[in-house]
Amino acid sequence: MIKLWLLVLMVLSNGFSSTGAGMHNSTIPDSVSIGALFSFNTTVGRMVKLAIEAAVEDVNSDPSILVKTKLNISLQEDSKYQGFLSISEVLQVMARHTVAIIGPQTSTTAHVITHIANELQVPLLSFSANDPTLSSLQFPFFIRTGPNDLYLMTAIADFVNYYGWKDVIAVYVDDDNGRNGISALGDKLSERRCKISYKAPMSPGATREEITDLLVQVALAESRIIVVHTNTNWGPKVFSVAKHLGMMGAGYVWIATGFLSAILDIDSPLSSDVMDEIQGVITLRMHTPDSELKRRFISRWKNLAAHNNGDSPLGLSPLGLYAYDTVYVLACALDTFFEQGNSITFSNDSKLSTLHGDNLHLEALKIFNEGSLLRKSIHDINIIGVSGQFKYTSGGDLVNPAYEIINVIGTGSRRIGYWSNYSGLSVVPPEALYSKPVNHSNLSQKLLPVIWPGDTTQKPRGWVFPNNGRLLRIGVPKRVSYQEFATQIQGTEYFKGFCIDVFISAVNLLPYAVPYKFIPYGDGQNNPSDTELVRLITTGEFDGAIGDITITTQGTKMVDFTQPFMETGLVVVAPVRQSDSNAWAFLAPFTPTMWGVTASFFIFMGAAIWILEHRVNDDFRGPPKKQVVTVLWFSFSTMFFSHRENTVSTLGRFVLLIWLFVVLIINSSYTASLTSILTVQQLSSPIKGIESLINSKDPIGYVQGSFVRNYLVQEIGIDASRLIPLKTPEESSEALKKGPQKGGVAAYIDERAYIELFLSTRCDFTIVGPEFTRNGWGFAFPRDSPLAVDLSTAILQISENGDLQRIHDKWLLSRACLSQGAKLEVERLNLRSFWGLYLLCGLSCLLALFIHLIQIMRQYIKHHSHELEATNQSSGSRSSRLRTFVSFMDEKEETVKNRSKRRQMERISNRSNEGGSSINSNKGYASSTRSGFANEA
Repeated sequence: MIKLWLLVLMVLSNGFSSTGAGMHNSTIPDSVSIGALFSFNTTVGRMVKLAIEAAVEDVNSDPSILVKTKLNISLQEDSKYQGFLSISEVLQVMARHTVAIIGPQTSTTAHVITHIANELQVPLLSFSANDPTLSSLQFPFFIRTGPNDLYLMTAIADFVNYYGWKDVIAVYVDDDNGRNGISALGDKLSERRCKISYKAPMSPGATREEITDLLVQVALAESRIIVVHTNTNWGPKVFSVAKHLGMMGAGYVWIATGFLSAILDIDSPLSSDVMDEIQGVITLRMHTPDSELKRRFISRWKNLAAHNNGDSPLGLSPLGLYAYDTVYVLACALDTFFEQGNSITFSNDSKLSTLHGDNLHLEALKIFNEGSLLRKSIHDINIIGVSGQFKYTSGGDLVNPAYEIINVIGTGSRRIGYWSNYSGLSVVPPEALYSKPVNHSNLSQKLLPVIWPGDTTQKPRGWVFPNNGRLLRIGVPKRVSYQEFATQIQGTEYFKGFCIDVFISAVNLLPYAVPYKFIPYGDGQNNPSDTELVRLITTGEFDGAIGDITITTQGTKMVDFTQPFMETGLVVVAPVRQSDSNAWAFLAPFTPTMWGVTASFFIFMGAAIWILEHRVNDDFRGPPKKQVVTVLWFSFSTMFFSHRENTVSTLGRFVLLIWLFVVLIINSSYTASLTSILTVQQLSSPIKGIESLINSKDPIGYVQGSFVRNYLVQEIGIDASRLIPLKTPEESSEALKKGPQKGGVAAYIDERAYIELFLSTRCDFTIVGPEFTRNGWGFAFPRDSPLAVDLSTAILQISENGDLQRIHDKWLLSRACLSQGAKLEVERLNLRSFWGLYLLCGLSCLLALFIHLIQIMRQYIKHHSHELEATNQSSGSRSSRLRTFVSFMDEKEETVKNRSKRRQMERISNRSNEGGSSINSNKGYASSTRSGFANEA
């Protein structure tokens, strides 16, 4: 393929000679030839030419770079500006033995000549050909010295997402740069759940009439967010036509890529007519950090522009800064290249030598043998230039790409923020955020206020209904049952019902007109499937669906639902019968377990109080028979708070206080439950709720076409063979009356909204058990439809102002069946409701008994120690000691204390008597001794 291109296009370069910079024998040559391919006759080209020439002059005069070598720049005019025809110009540059080429200006040309650069291994450095696809491995010798348009499109996608818009329209030139740039924009938008809803390509040579026809189609589209991706030649024409068509007014959002910021920078000041055509437009400019190098170059630029451009104004855009840095980067790479001991050599291309032709001078094209080494030196560069840090990532892009977001207002423009791939949208320069942690949260994304087209600061909605006369096709389920919600008026195209009135009321609150028509869905003989109706929205058959459509998980995966306008859930309906009271109705409030535990606690608490009071209270003493009667009487009399025995011990009063609180709660609960049983009509049913149905094998009815069947099978796990589809309320009623024994159903499951209507005229059935799902009804629209959002807001409004309730009362308020005031078998009170009280009471009682036991043991040790000694001396039997301890516990505490005092006095008296006898005996002994001594004398 490359050979064919060269063969065809060499004819265009028939006149060029093979002269050029010769090869040097020394390692470091005196000069190096580089080329520049650009359309220098354009305003952008003139600016780039000045920047390149200034950079070459600075490099050649800089003693720290290429000390022994001078750069020779060859400026080649890309006059054709068409890519294919530009090959002749690049071949002329290649034939001069250039080691690198700066350019071209456009991505279209770059796509063509990169094949030649790859073949001859000559690096191609471009700061303006920003097509994202040029970074592929297909073009190894294409080196990007400016930001990749992939980041530009990411910035636009973040801007669109920041304001909550979902659809954009792309207007672009249908060339490589336009198509690939818009493709990258579509990818980045889809990552943010946005999309390009309409693409409007125009030919590279489009006339004003063609642009007008194109923008007329754009005006008929729904979205009002328009991204213009073109060049400096065609961009102003697009805005001029848009202004003429009235498309620069309020409601529109125009986002221009870098071409508009380049025009504002280079051709400023623009005429008032041109500025009037771009008021409120958003554009992006490549951000270059502020530095001393940049400020010196900008100051120098004024003199350069005045000297070389005469009286015509020539501003400086970031492209000029990147052009200047491109030359410096190439010079630094060559300096490193020579320091590594490399030399510049060229050789013939063996592939070209096989091509023959009388007029083809193919011998002039040489392969740069060290091209790969120079390319590596360029990719390894890391310098600070006038545009900021110049360093490459592993993917071949410059590090830290960033853009300024510009809002065109008045006679100039205003910067409203920045974008960088590091921090996203911000109002501070990106370089100030590089030292901080990465934060892409929604709260960190900020921009200054924008003045939009139409001189308004209010954020545009971003879309309108297309002005093409087409009505929205709104699907309405045509059900056989419950037509109070939505039904078609016989013989007309009109619909009525609760859901229809809600939709119309919500639409009337929208700040714009919504052209629509209702389309019935269903044959009128069977209930249609909500899931299938929602699926048809995704295929485009319907633009939306309204009615009693349940919001389900499966549905939300296909469409967007509005705010629910009706809360509902699945319930179970079953036949019921009236329960009559009987002679044992007074036992019904408590379950048998509850009765047993309560009676046990009465006896237990009576025994506990007797133990705590027995030793200190005469009311709890006496013969055993009397004490048993006292315990039983005291315990059960507390139920009515009529106990006559007083408690005197602290522990007894503590336990009794807690027990009386428990009795109060039990009495109150029993009284309330018994009152309900005796005064309210009771209904009974063998079905207690969804749990009963799961454990049984009886058939279950459901409304045909609803989501109930899938839910019961997939989520609940009920066998599909048990489910019976029922079309109408009458059919459901008949199936419930028959029951499972006669071919009917044991229960009927449907949404509460339907069941309330169903039971309003059928007193033989009732709802059993609680709702086992929580759902709602909503209107369905395609994914990311702005109408779903606006209608949700309108539904909230009619809910707050009372219109929703009035619509509900109009269609759904009916006289309830008399049995609806009855209760379905009052739930008996069980132990689960009171175990906390019993636990608290029991623990308190055990604690008091434990403390009481410790007190008795201390008294026993203190007041009965002499008996312990006697017992130990007389017998070591454990049973004897236990009987002694039990006898001590049975004694009254006052008696024990009196006996202990008496014994203590007796011991004191005995010790006194024994002391007197001892003194008298001592006196007699002394007298007899003295008499003995006297006799001896």
